[in-house]
Amino acid sequence: MKVNLSKIKKELKQKGFFSFIEKIEKTEPKAEIYLVGGAVRDLIMNRGTTDLDFIVRNVPAKKLESILTKLGKVNFVGKTFGVFKLNLKDSAPFSTKNLSQQKEEIDIALPRTDFAFNTGGRKDFKIKYNPKLKIEDDLSRRDFTINAMALRITNNKQQITNNKFIDPYDGLQDLNKKIIRTVGKPEERFREDYSRMLRGVRIACELEFSIEPKTWLAIKKHIKHLNDQKNNKEMIVPREVIAKELIKAFLTNPSQAFDFFNQAGIFKVLMPEVEKMKSCPQPKEFHSEGDVFVHTKMALKALFSPVFQKEFPKEKNDSNLIMALLFHDIGKPLTTQTPEKHGTDRIRANNHDVIGAQIADKLITKLKLSSPAKIGLEPKKVIWLIKNHLIMLHIKKSLQEVKSSTLEKYFFSQEMPSQDLLKLILADTLACRPKGLKGPILKDYYQLKKRLKKLTLLSKKKKVLPPPILNGHEIINLLKLNSSPKIGKIKEELRIAQLNQKIKNKKEAKKFLKRKYGN
Repeated sequence: MKVNLSKIKKELKQKGFFSFIEKIEKTEPKAEIYLVGGAVRDLIMNRGTTDLDFIVRNVPAKKLESILTKLGKVNFVGKTFGVFKLNLKDSAPFSTKNLSQQKEEIDIALPRTDFAFNTGGRKDFKIKYNPKLKIEDDLSRRDFTINAMALRITNNKQQITNNKFIDPYDGLQDLNKKIIRTVGKPEERFREDYSRMLRGVRIACELEFSIEPKTWLAIKKHIKHLNDQKNNKEMIVPREVIAKELIKAFLTNPSQAFDFFNQAGIFKVLMPEVEKMKSCPQPKEFHSEGDVFVHTKMALKALFSPVFQKEFPKEKNDSNLIMALLFHDIGKPLTTQTPEKHGTDRIRANNHDVIGAQIADKLITKLKLSSPAKIGLEPKKVIWLIKNHLIMLHIKKSLQEVKSSTLEKYFFSQEMPSQDLLKLILADTLACRPKGLKGPILKDYYQLKKRLKKLTLLSKKKKVLPPPILNGHEIINLLKLNSSPKIGKIKEELRIAQLNQKIKNKKEAKKFLKRKYGN
């Protein structure tokens, strides 16, 4: 990878960011404006980014604030931080169509140095900003080398040669090597802020990078501190921060995230319930692939298999599905019984779906996995998926005998993620290796899909079935019955007939009921 300054500058112009760069330079000719951090990394890699952070040198804080307030709504994040949050959407002269597609706020900061208290808390810093501070000194406080690069950006024709790339810690070299490495000594960086360990893992998952050996050893050594507390109450690393990094890692690369969390000991520290899946036996006639832990990793990996991609092309998997897959067998360690210890006919984990849903519920609450904006879990949906991932086994009938209303309840629900349940069943099946076979048995899945497809033909909207022909009041009036549980049974019976295409309209529905109930 090489740094193409002219290309990056052109892209920034297209996105409308030169509106405020030009304004600052016009007002303060000596200003130096730098694009810094992850945005530089992503632009070099030709990855899309909406998270652009800028540093402005040689402009006093009050002067910079005065300039920015003419461009949009400005929030100065505390005098000790030296960071301005600029919302350009509120400024007609400088808001553009492209800018409106970016995140609402742009971070524009003064150069600064951090003095960490070395508690590991991400806010336990004394920050000093200085407009005259060299950009290299500002970059020295950052976490990883690939985030410690800067681009000097100017539109001033007299200073056009000052467009340049600043890389004091060889971040570009690490980009080319595809490695995550800390700025300076890893243990010092992590003692300043323990959340950086999870951030490093998350970035490695997003970019499909490895983690440099010294950085990796420091992560493994200090990962236990993610559970440290202040005064036995407040967490050193807020659970909300942990949740955000955890979910982002699994969203972008579930299989690699699983490996990193395992090898670094993150499961042991944050999710001992997942750790317990190791060495939890499974019946070899259904699970020759190995223990529950191995099966879970295979289920996550199955999301990117050719079979899964063919079944669900171009569909983005959300955090509810991925976390439900991670936790779908989390109840097995507590429910598994073996012939040797319990006298069972074979290894069994009866009721592990229900118990697993309860365990996952507590884990989601403990780690606040629903907290990250836009990507957080919806606990009820995750619990529902785990609780029902064995629905086809519980039906205990051939798919030809299963009521259409039962299929509707689980696979056409408007309240619960019915499509995700189908995905979970497929991924779970793909991760099973019956003894003596090279691959999974997909016969039941394809039969299920065939039944569901037949039901979708009843409606123009493929994910929604047609509404019931008669409601409860209409049935009561027609049959002259009192309200009772019997009405519900009649409604279900009528619904089954409708979904089986035995009745298609109100006339046929009324005839069906009168013939059956003699009114």
